[in-house]
Amino acid sequence: MRTHFFTGFPGFIATELIKELIRQDEAEKIYVLVLQHEAENAQQKIRDIMKEVGEEVPVEIIIGDITEPDLALSKESLSEIRRFRLTIWHLAAIYDLAVKPDIAWKVNVEGTRRVNEFVEGHPLIDRYMYFSTAYVAGLREGLLLETELIRPEAFKNHYEETKFEAELLVEDLKSKKPTTVIRPGIVRGHSVTGETIKFDGPYFFMNMIDRLRWLPFIPYVGKTQSRINVVPVDYILKASIYLSSKEEAVGMTVHLTDPSPHPVEEVFRAMTIALTGRKPKGRVPQKIVELALTPTLVQRKLGVEIETLDYLHWNSHFDTSVAEKLLGGSLIVCPDFIKTIPSMAKYYEKHKRNINFHIKIGE
Repeated sequence: MRTHFFTGFPGFIATELIKELIRQDEAEKIYVLVLQHEAENAQQKIRDIMKEVGEEVPVEIIIGDITEPDLALSKESLSEIRRFRLTIWHLAAIYDLAVKPDIAWKVNVEGTRRVNEFVEGHPLIDRYMYFSTAYVAGLREGLLLETELIRPEAFKNHYEETKFEAELLVEDLKSKKPTTVIRPGIVRGHSVTGETIKFDGPYFFMNMIDRLRWLPFIPYVGKTQSRINVVPVDYILKASIYLSSKEEAVGMTVHLTDPSPHPVEEVFRAMTIALTGRKPKGRVPQKIVELALTPTLVQRKLGVEIETLDYLHWNSHFDTSVAEKLLGGSLIVCPDFIKTIPSMAKYYEKHKRNINFHIKIGE
């Protein structure tokens, strides 16, 4: 069993990773770094985790800030933590596609720089698991390799750009500490239960479909042959935990993406059928949709960030050769997106009126 240190708690992936580590008997002790104003929420989340998994594992909340030197930890906390051999999971980031550049840079880049310094200064590191994104590719198209970190001509948003800059910093750490970089695709809820904690990413499509279901038919948005790469959180959890203790994963960057992604239009059709019982019909040119979504008020009304449209005509394929080699023999594979949309839609229908699941668009 190992001692783990998390940033990004009580976020969705960090929370689910902790549950899975406990279920797999992979955690002797867990530290979670949280901002002061998140402490109460984090404490409740820990109680919920223990109740759900039915076990008691020491999870200690440490007040800090990834954007500050030494993560703003007290001398006492630093002294205590340095006694343990750690597996460090860095998930804290601003994931919003509409994020403003200053906050994205502060958290995603400078925050990662500070976490890297913490990792480099810690004497006992089993593994540094850094969560990047497959979309560091920006506007690059075609076949995208795990072994590449090439600056594109441009990015679709500040989220992509700052995650690229942050991954550059982590790349420099690979020669100094045992590091594995995880590049997920677009993460959604659990493939079986549909469970998630927020409706963003692919759920923006569901928001729009649900709020337009009163129409006699729901049209496609433009015409595209592009594929969308969406992966369920349970695949990310199992693969990441497996890789975190696999020696061959040290120094590697891994695409945890769908090796067989579906076309955008097939996904939209499956979602529309799952939510309304009807197939989409007709098309609205994407330019018209973009114009209609320009006002923030309309984005809020439909539950869609306009930045989502940038991914509808992006033609690329994430190579998963490294992932397949490292996960070979583990029986860990990415579930088919289309086949699991019904469970995703069922969970969405159950919670769609709960405002806590919806992000605040334009704020």
